[in-house]
Amino acid sequence: MKALLLAIPLSVALANAAETPLERMFDSKLTSAQRMDACFELRGDGSKPVAQAMLKALELDLLRPCAATNLRKAGGVDELKRALEHESPDVRSAAARELGSFQLPALLPALAKVAADPNLLVATNGLEGLSRYSGPEVFPYLETLAKKGGIVGILALDRLEVLKAPEALAIARQLLKSGEVTERVAAIRIIGESGDLADLPALREIARSKEPAMPPQRGFGLMPQIDLSRASQSSIAQIEKRAPAR
Repeated sequence: MKALLLAIPLSVALANAAETPLERMFDSKLTSAQRMDACFELRGDGSKPVAQAMLKALELDLLRPCAATNLRKAGGVDELKRALEHESPDVRSAAARELGSFQLPALLPALAKVAADPNLLVATNGLEGLSRYSGPEVFPYLETLAKKGGIVGILALDRLEVLKAPEALAIARQLLKSGEVTERVAAIRIIGESGDLADLPALREIARSKEPAMPPQRGFGLMPQIDLSRASQSSIAQIEKRAPAR
């Protein structure tokens, strides 16, 4: 009897070994670790059957990270681009992150579309994909997003400032008049970093205002107030410090 019991797991192992990595990857009878191992075995394989399988694997939570990385490493641009149109936000997000790594100018319109997705998770990952680019070819796409404001817009504006894009300061000056506090804070900071004496009147007007910009809110703890007056004073000091050198 003991010999029979030992033979059963052995026969299962031999049966699993007979399967190809592609088959094991989608075999629901196997453990998560076994299926992940099968996915890793296929890393670097750019054949069409494997690329198609990885596109399908993007739909599975267990395999999505591995499949997305495999497609990137195998140069699966077409498959990842197709995944940008998937109905699942998780699939679109994973594809956008990996596509940006190729830094191909032809992918910019598709990534910009994802960065404007109404789903914030998808949009931020689309912005992450755009942020992999460092040349002027990405400026128009980041500028369009920055002008819209919101979380993604602020991130796009930050990226424009890092890249020293000419339009970053102009967009910050526009957002200084926004009704959204977070957008104004971002604008004040960038004006402080890149603005000039012409920006001082607007900053001084904000600095004189003592009304609370954002009341404390409870979420994951108590959120601190955002003090626009103090932020403006800091930016004024930055500009005045640079002024003599101009």
